Amino acid sequence: MNIKLVRQMRVLVIDDQVLAKGYLKYSLEELGFQSIDYVDKASHALSAIQRQAYNLIVCAYDLKQEQEGYFLYQQIKEQRILPISAAFVFISADTASDIVHSIVELQPDEFLAKPFTVRDLDRRISRVLQRKQALASVYSLMDNDQFSQALNEVERFLSDPANAEWYPVALKTKGELLLACEYVMQAKEFYQAIINVQNFTWAQLGLVRCLIYLNEDEDAERLILELAFKPESMLAAYDLLSALQIKHKAFDDALECVLTASEISPRNIQRHRQAFDLSRLTHDYEAQFDAAKKIVKYAKNSIHDKPEIYLNVARAGVDFAMTTDDEHSGKLIKQANDYLRQMKSTFPKADVDEQMKVIDARIMYLRDETDNARALLDQLSDEVWETESLEALLDRSKAFHDVGLQQHSLKVLDVIEQRCKTNKESPLFTYYVHQEKSEKSDIELSPKALNNMAVHQFNQGEMGKSLKTFSQAYRVMPKNPAIALNLLQATAINWRKLRGNSKTTQPVIHKCLQTIESAELSDDQERRYQRVKTVLKDLA
Repeated sequence: MNIKLVRQMRVLVIDDQVLAKGYLKYSLEELGFQSIDYVDKASHALSAIQRQAYNLIVCAYDLKQEQEGYFLYQQIKEQRILPISAAFVFISADTASDIVHSIVELQPDEFLAKPFTVRDLDRRISRVLQRKQALASVYSLMDNDQFSQALNEVERFLSDPANAEWYPVALKTKGELLLACEYVMQAKEFYQAIINVQNFTWAQLGLVRCLIYLNEDEDAERLILELAFKPESMLAAYDLLSALQIKHKAFDDALECVLTASEISPRNIQRHRQAFDLSRLTHDYEAQFDAAKKIVKYAKNSIHDKPEIYLNVARAGVDFAMTTDDEHSGKLIKQANDYLRQMKSTFPKADVDEQMKVIDARIMYLRDETDNARALLDQLSDEVWETESLEALLDRSKAFHDVGLQQHSLKVLDVIEQRCKTNKESPLFTYYVHQEKSEKSDIELSPKALNNMAVHQFNQGEMGKSLKTFSQAYRVMPKNPAIALNLLQATAINWRKLRGNSKTTQPVIHKCLQTIESAELSDDQERRYQRVKTVLKDLA
């Protein structure tokens, strides 16, 4: 360790374990550090960083109080509290794969697994601090969003042979700056030139981003699939692939990618939010509910822990309950209420009365108390439309539609749509609002009422009407095997009776078969399915 360098450094240690803190104190002092501050909570760390300029932060990943080190560093990065020229180092005794993936994904300057020696600390921290010092002028310009000037500075840095030791990190920074300046074609050529010399993972990922931006999607996908098999680039590859699939509106495929990545690195809240949005678009109510629950689970005590995420679990639970049988619906309502109680306990002063009325009205509807649900919705104020969250307005629209107030529902969706344009909401949310508006314009009944009516029509022998109603139900519940089986049966009977146009019938049959084959059927459903397959075979 360069003694002259470290004596100029100010260090912050964030750890709530007394023995670990003592060992770090001893180790850092052995290396020559003299100005060292210690805190044991994330909130104290944030205050310290905002008060004092630190050159090095050593943070325990597994903080027990308040929030994990993961969310502390995420907050520091998102709010840009710490300059790029300062070093952030994680230490952790837990090296489980999900934690390692989470840490690597956040890209701290270094990660040390406990236990480590003074020599380990010396070797790893020395290199980080030397790099930060070597590129300090570039990082300072980047901190001030002066990307064009930073690009010129990194070019100057790369032209000096004395800096050869830091060329790899400087080249990586140059690629990031080219993209920040939106010199995409130049960035593509740069990354390709790097790969031709040495196949750095960061250069391949940068090239993929350029290819997607330039609509060279086939080449991008080919490279992404290669990167998905490398541990160091797996998560980034899944994110890029899901972005590519979203670009092409292949939302089912994108959801599969996001869920896979979420399993690998479960603490990434943004990815769970994307899973939530995609599952709504694909009408995967179970996945939507699971994603909402995971957001609450991993957001606990972090900057993401807000009343809205608990409300969203309850809303997702109601959405899911609307598509299931009464027994399952009752269990989902209970879970929704459990999360609402958690919210009230965690945020006792939260002003959520209007949102709670909407959720309560939807639950009343599920319990066949439609008149009570309408009466509760009548109590809602129209004055909060401009201040309520889009999720709250969306739930209000669904509640109106549930109880048969279609025009009220569409009016709320108009407000949401206008706010999406004004506020430039995420494309996924905007797609979902358009989808909701289309479906609620075409279909007057709730998912629950649709299936009940279709079954009644089918049992009454009204095949034409039941086929139409089952089709509407399947449109909003395409993952529901019971709906798919009902539609398949009605389609087969109608086809046999009328010998209709197979060009329009075959795609419906194919989709229904996909849903049914990927689900677990009850014994009764399995018997019905085998009978319907026999009919289809005879008609083929």
